[in-house]
Amino acid sequence: MIAGPRRPAPAKQSLCLSWCLRSSGRLSPIPRRSWRRRPRRAPSSDGGRDPAQASDPQANPAAAGRGLSGGGEHGRDRAQGGGCHQCLGGQEFILSEDYNKMTPVKNYQAHQSRVTMIQFVLELEWVLSTGQDKQFAWHCSESGQRLGGYRTSAVASGLQFDVETRHVFIGDQSGQVTILKLEQENCTLVTTFRGHTGGVTALCWDPVQRVLFSGSSDHSVIMWDIGGRKGTAIELQGHNDKVQALSYAQHTRQLISCGGDGGIVVWNMDVERQETPEWLDSDSCQKCDQPFFWNFKQMWDSKKIGLRQHHCRKCGKAVCGKCSSKRSPIPLMGFEFEVRVCDSCHEAITDEERAPTATFHDSKHNIVHVHFDATRGWLLTSGTDKVIKLWDMTPVVS
Repeated sequence: MIAGPRRPAPAKQSLCLSWCLRSSGRLSPIPRRSWRRRPRRAPSSDGGRDPAQASDPQANPAAAGRGLSGGGEHGRDRAQGGGCHQCLGGQEFILSEDYNKMTPVKNYQAHQSRVTMIQFVLELEWVLSTGQDKQFAWHCSESGQRLGGYRTSAVASGLQFDVETRHVFIGDQSGQVTILKLEQENCTLVTTFRGHTGGVTALCWDPVQRVLFSGSSDHSVIMWDIGGRKGTAIELQGHNDKVQALSYAQHTRQLISCGGDGGIVVWNMDVERQETPEWLDSDSCQKCDQPFFWNFKQMWDSKKIGLRQHHCRKCGKAVCGKCSSKRSPIPLMGFEFEVRVCDSCHEAITDEERAPTATFHDSKHNIVHVHFDATRGWLLTSGTDKVIKLWDMTPVVS
């Protein structure tokens, strides 16, 4: 355990909302506010009162003095009666000054199934959440009133919010990123991004450069340049397994991505990157004009056996294996590993263009969540092995 300087005591009646997920160790502390899974409630004899009012200390004086001991997830389970839990919404607590007691304040009935993502917006006093019921909802944290909702095309697995423009970004398991414009009690669909071949597993928003990063189970990260208003999408390939967590250091413009392969990749985003080209379709090699195996007419006319089609990652042309026998990294296009390129592009790539723009580190565990503290340069990782690790990133993020 690494002990840091003791933080000053919070203000009176300060609230803390945090999101507690399953026992895999996935947690995301957010200043001032904290969330936990709401247990399944047995039928009570309280005359059908609203569960939110039943747990409100003002409505129920007995609940005002009930606190949860600091025993982690199991301590909370014991305080709530243990057993199986079903997440239907969030629960708000008052955190004591010594951080050893949490007093329930209110419940948020937000979803009909397990909550997948949750976020508190301090500036607007909003609580945003998504669930396995394919619903996105936002509530007022002062009144607990539901302000609105939106049904997504698939189960949401990523959630980010821009306070200035009130845009919310929702990534789902179909690989789509949905952008909504939120008002006080309604929302408008702005657009959708479709660039991943696998489900979106993590989102990260840079409000300064107005750039959205999305990680996916297809092992890639895509940078969506929303502020540029040109629809630019930069692909980053640096993992051998699905990307499960993203974090961004704004002061150095470095992206930190972690994946199921245990790798921690630090990307330098302060360079002029290039978009990957569209793959061209052709019935024959665009270099030597040899037919591909489905081009029966040209095979019959030339009396040649058809070849397999490949694509050059540099120019996007359809080429055969003989014309693309070379491999090369293209860091400015996001390819930190060696990829297939045609012979002419391989000769055109200079040594300076092959210089890496990312650093690779092995965390020795399957990371599912990260949190980066820019003031200290510390990176907190938690994995499926139920281990939390603290990393000093100042040598690489500075």
